[in-house]
Amino acid sequence: MKYLSLFARTCLVASAFGASVSMAQQPGGEAPPPAVTVVTLHAEDVTLTATLPGRVLASAEAELRPQVNGIITERLFDEGSVVAEGDPLYRIDPRTYEAAVAQADAALAQATAQADSANRDAERVAALRDRRVASEQTQDSAIAARDAANAAVKSAEAQRDVAQLDLDRTTIEAPLDGVIGLAQTSQGALVTAGQAAPLAVIRRIDPVRVDVTQSAAEIVRWQRQGAQAALPDGVDRTVTLQLADGTDYEHTGSITAAEPHVDETTGVVTLRMEFSNPDNLLLPGMYVLANIPQAELRDVILAPQEGVSRDRRGRPVGYVVNAENVVEERMLDIVQDRGNQWVVRDGLAEGDRLIVAGFQRIGAGMPVTPEELQAAPAEAAPEADAAPSAEAAPEGEAPAEDAAAAEAQPDSSETN
Repeated sequence: MKYLSLFARTCLVASAFGASVSMAQQPGGEAPPPAVTVVTLHAEDVTLTATLPGRVLASAEAELRPQVNGIITERLFDEGSVVAEGDPLYRIDPRTYEAAVAQADAALAQATAQADSANRDAERVAALRDRRVASEQTQDSAIAARDAANAAVKSAEAQRDVAQLDLDRTTIEAPLDGVIGLAQTSQGALVTAGQAAPLAVIRRIDPVRVDVTQSAAEIVRWQRQGAQAALPDGVDRTVTLQLADGTDYEHTGSITAAEPHVDETTGVVTLRMEFSNPDNLLLPGMYVLANIPQAELRDVILAPQEGVSRDRRGRPVGYVVNAENVVEERMLDIVQDRGNQWVVRDGLAEGDRLIVAGFQRIGAGMPVTPEELQAAPAEAAPEADAAPSAEAAPEGEAPAEDAAAAEAQPDSSETN
C-alpha cells in the first residue's frame, strides 16, 4: 500500500507539472507564432564576374629545326635550363660547308681578277679612242666586257655569302629568351634542313598567356544589358586566376585580346589574357579558372543562399517577414552566385527581412516571430565549455548529479 500511495502521488505531481507547462506555453488557449530566423538585407553595387576555364600558354614559343643537312656533333645546353637569345645550342659537322666557303672564296678571287683585267682593257681602249686609233666598236666591246666582269664579281660575292650563311647555320642558336625543353635529338644523329621533328622547343613563360572560352550566348546576354551594366571608369578590371588545386594565383592579369570569331562546333569565343609569372608557377598547358569582371549592377541585393528555395516549377523564391510580422512569398530574379550568396536583381529590396531558418512551420500569410540572425560567436575555451563541478554549484543548491541520485532513492519513511 505504501508503494501504491507513492506511485499515486508521483502521477499527481507530474500531471500538475504538465498542466502548468501547457498553460505557460498556451496563454489564452492559443499557440504563439512560430519563431523564424531572418537577415535584414541591404542594397549595394556589385561587380559581376564570370568564371571561365582556360589553359596557360607560353607568351612566345620557338621550335628548333636545322636549316642545313648534317650530323649533330655536339649538344651545348642542359635540358630545362634558361637560355638567352643567341646562345649556341647544337653544332652540326661544318667540314662540308667550310669547303663550300673556300670554293666560293676562290671563285670570288677569280672573278675579281677578271674584272680588274677588263677594267684596264676598257681604260686602254678609251685612251686609244681619244687619239682616234681604236674604233668605236672596239670601245663598246671593252666596256661590255668590263661590266660583265664586274657583274661576275657581285655574283661570286653572293655565292660566297650563301656559303658562309650555311656554315654559320651549322651552329644552331636560340632565337629567343626562354626555357628550353627536352632534347629530341642526340649527338651523332643525321638531321636535314626543315625536318618535321624539332630538335628542342624554347618557351618564354614570363609573362604567360591564358586563353579562356566563353559562350557566345552569354556574351550576347551581357551586351543586351546596355550601358547601364557596362563597367564604369575606375572599376577594378583586373583578372584573377584560380589554380587546379583550388588556390588563387597571387598575381593578377588583364585581357589583351578577344577572337572576333565564334567557333562553329562549340559556339564559344576565345579571350586572351596576360599574367606575370616571375616564379614560373604557371606552366604552358596548365588548366586554370579565370575570374573576369564583366558588368556592374547598381542597387542589387546579396541574399544568403540558405534563404532562397525553389518552387515546383524550379523558380527561385524567398520568404520575407513584412512590417506586420507576416510571411510574404517573393519571386526572385537571380543573376548569379557570389560566394555563399545570390545576386538578386528583382524581388527583394532594401530593408527586407529574409527568412533563413525555420521554414518547417511557416507558409505565406502566416504570422511569425522574427529573430535576427546573430554572428557566430568565437569558439569558447575548453574550460568554459566544461560542465560545472560540484564545488561550483551555487550555495543552497545540490549538484545536478547529487540531486538526480536523491530523486532516484526511495523515501525511507515510506519503505519503513
